[in-house]
Amino acid sequence: MAQTPLRDPELRRRSIYLLPNAFTTAALFAGFYAVVQAINGRFEAAAIAIFAAMVLDGMDGRVARLTNTQSAFGEQYDSLSDMVSFGVAPALVMYVWVLNDLGRWGWLAAFVYVAGAALRLARFNTNIAVVDKRFFQGLPSPSAAALIAGFVWLAVDNKLNLQYGFLAWTGFAITMYAGIAMVTNAPFYSGKSFALGRSVPFWVLLLVVAVFVFVSSDPPVVLFALFVIYGLSGWVVWLWRWNRARKLVDGRRRTG
Repeated sequence: MAQTPLRDPELRRRSIYLLPNAFTTAALFAGFYAVVQAINGRFEAAAIAIFAAMVLDGMDGRVARLTNTQSAFGEQYDSLSDMVSFGVAPALVMYVWVLNDLGRWGWLAAFVYVAGAALRLARFNTNIAVVDKRFFQGLPSPSAAALIAGFVWLAVDNKLNLQYGFLAWTGFAITMYAGIAMVTNAPFYSGKSFALGRSVPFWVLLLVVAVFVFVSSDPPVVLFALFVIYGLSGWVVWLWRWNRARKLVDGRRRTG
């Protein structure tokens, strides 16, 4: 009797694997926990939970690829988890914290962010086979969430000496920027070209240790600064590409 191959593509596509989906569930829980903590007025815990969700979300896909347990179910579950943890949760945390004092401008900014995250995830799922895997099209939703969570954590930790009114409008600007940046065409480096299963020089391990030490020195300041830099890096790459394309066109006109 012929046996069904264990690596049948159709069977793998419909399968549900425990390990990667456990990380996805943990990321979903962290996003939900952030909302609960924000409602309870514990905004520092809410911000840290969003960062925890970001770490867990980064692990589920890599674990699935390392263990060869990718599935269509996992992809859809991951997208729904991302919508909660990096779409709804950051917007609600920011709204409960300061945006609610801005009236309709506050909830409109929160909605722009949520809509941007939903559109970003929908576009990512439909364009995954046609885009350059080295770069994301638009600011990825976990990084957008980190911008908001980093700002909240930084302010709650008394690292910002801003008046409350100015703090609210700064939160408004960051929320709007993050929401709009997710639906732009600016290229943001994806890091997918870095393979965890590949051997690396010893200095790479030392660099990883140095990064951990650097972040641990002052997590809210360092994390917010890093994600501000990353949140602007896409525009730098876009300007560089635009300038290079313009020079190529000018060169062809001169030679033609």
